[in-house]
Parts: sequence; C-alpha cells; structure tokens
Amino acid sequence: MPVIYFGIRVTDLDRSLDFYTEGLGLEVLRRGRLPHGGRRVLLVDGKTGQRLELNWYPKGSPYAVKYVPGEGLDHIGFSTGHGDEMARRLVAHGGKIVLTPTDPHGVRQNYYVEDPDGNWIELMGWGRSSTARRSGR
Repeated sequence: MPVIYFGIRVTDLDRSLDFYTEGLGLEVLRRGRLPHGGRRVLLVDGKTGQRLELNWYPKGSPYAVKYVPGEGLDHIGFSTGHGDEMARRLVAHGGKIVLTPTDPHGVRQNYYVEDPDGNWIELMGWGRSSTARRSGR
C-alpha cells in the first residue's frame, strides 16, 4: 500500500505556506475546508510527487487542541544537494536551524531546521552518511 501523503497541524497557515512553498519549493496542489472552520492545503513536490497536507483549525474548534511541536512526528526529510543554501533560505522564511552537519569530511550535509511551528525538517545531502545527531529530542 503506497503512502499518498502525510498531514501536519500548523498554527498559522499563511506562515507555514510561505515556509513550505517559498522555502522548500513545494507547490500548492489544492485547498479545502475542514470540519469546524478548519482549512487544509495539499502541497506537492513537482519532482517526486511526494505530498504534504497542512491543516489549520481556528480557536474554538475541537481540533484546535494545545499545540505540541513534533507530537507524533519526529521529522520530515527532504533531499537537497545544497544544505547550506537551503538552510539559509528556510531561515529567511521563518525557520530556525537546530543542528548543522557534523560530518568532518563535508561530504553529506544534513541540517535540521525547525519550521515555524517547531516541526523538525531534515535537509539530506548525497554521499557518505553524516554523523549528525539530535540531542535532547
């Protein structure tokens, strides 16, 4: 059974759209409504077809429960050959670098960046594997 998409809950839909479209380069595939006034936006990677759904619920919705970053989600991995450049780009669009590459040979650049809601994004490079480790997570 193939995975069709995965969805994450966000606290500010416009801010998250900027991060995932302008920062990571995903494209809006479609928009829709959710129960209790919620909104959803399905994004797609034009190269791989991978999809991500952003879900937002207004205050007062039974789904607008206390937000805990990464609850039930460890991280989302994106492939990039330009870790430094992409990390800077994501910071410019509301992200925060939480880990930088630790590979002493600089062959593979794995960065971990938080999106505007604190979800961890791994920027994966090519080549030997990195020794990047997350501590306290």
